[in-house]
Amino acid sequence: MIRINLLTVERERTRRRVGFDPAQKAAAACSVVLLATALGIGWWFWTMRQETAALAQEVALAQTETDRLSGVLEQVRDLESRRQQLQQRVALIEQLRQGQGQPVRMLDEVSRAIPEGLWLVEMVQDQAGLTIQGRTTTLTVLSDFIGNLESSGFFQLPVEMLDSQVEELTQSEVVNFSVRVQFLPPAVGAPGTPPATP
Repeated sequence: MIRINLLTVERERTRRRVGFDPAQKAAAACSVVLLATALGIGWWFWTMRQETAALAQEVALAQTETDRLSGVLEQVRDLESRRQQLQQRVALIEQLRQGQGQPVRMLDEVSRAIPEGLWLVEMVQDQAGLTIQGRTTTLTVLSDFIGNLESSGFFQLPVEMLDSQVEELTQSEVVNFSVRVQFLPPAVGAPGTPPATP
């Protein structure tokens, strides 16, 4: 008896049938490449969405911080302007405080210079100086008054005589006069000046 093994042939045939032909292999490879590309694009799109969301959140936080800091910056500007106003006020107060003793000192020196027989009618201070109007019984007393002003050291020399007129009264004569002087304020701490208040 002759035996023929048909199974081997069938196996070979089956193996041949199971194998892919080159066109199928190319299609499968293209499918794998397309699937990998789709997955890569999907992954890239997902990461980009995540980054966009994170950036949007950071922008929102930065905008919130900017809004908060703009309020703080506005407060700082207001405080700075108030500080400048207060500094100007303090400087003005200091200037007024330093100059407050000058009018008192000027009046004191004028009153010390007045001799007996002379009285003042009006005193006006302007940019040109101090204009003093008064009356006296004689020209000698007027001369003494001018000499006292000049020797006090608190008035710029010379004392300017603006006007003098003799007025006849029923029993005597009166001299109406007008002089102009320039007050020289003493330096702070000079002898005879009040000490500066702290």
